[in-house]
Amino acid sequence: MTLALYDYFRSGAAYRTRIALNYKNLSYEHIPVHLTRNGGEQHSDAYKAINPQERVPSLRLEDGTILVQSPAILEWLEEVHPEPPLLPKDPVARAKVRGVAAIVGCDVHPINNLAILSYLRGPLGVEEPKVQEWIATWIQRGFTAVESLVEPGPYSFGGTPTLADLYLIPQVFSAERFSVDLSAFPKIREIYAACNELQAFKKAHPSVQPDAVSA
Repeated sequence: MTLALYDYFRSGAAYRTRIALNYKNLSYEHIPVHLTRNGGEQHSDAYKAINPQERVPSLRLEDGTILVQSPAILEWLEEVHPEPPLLPKDPVARAKVRGVAAIVGCDVHPINNLAILSYLRGPLGVEEPKVQEWIATWIQRGFTAVESLVEPGPYSFGGTPTLADLYLIPQVFSAERFSVDLSAFPKIREIYAACNELQAFKKAHPSVQPDAVSA
């Protein structure tokens, strides 16, 4: 049995996981879970048996074990497949990388994901212009902090990609998809351009995923 990623092409959490798998040169089976078709395939009994939280990604290991939540999956990948590394050796440098990753992973992405936006648009009846304002507000606030913390050269923290880039690039893609103004973040835009020149990031891009064709 090979690694298998339960995935949705536009999911930011799945996107960062694809980048990590590609960067570490790991082959994996892609198992699409469409988050909007027929009310969302993540809510099916079959998928709930895999991931009780009804979220993507989930990673099936070679022995059949299922891992959930992208931070846990990325930590497992770094521990079991440490080369090439996504964290620097120096403890302070590692903490800086993790700090930027956490800004995106804890403070920006979770309140702009599909479940939250669907609740705003549905039960709360928030009109679309206000939803777009919500999205832009939290991305721009998070990016304001990230812009001051990154040390591009050309990636977020020097000459090789780190965990910070894996979190940042999907969030920039999301910002562009929602037409969020990123003019105030030149360092982030430079990092985005540099990362998207790398094969691991190109192969993980939502536009080239198998389920993007049927979206």
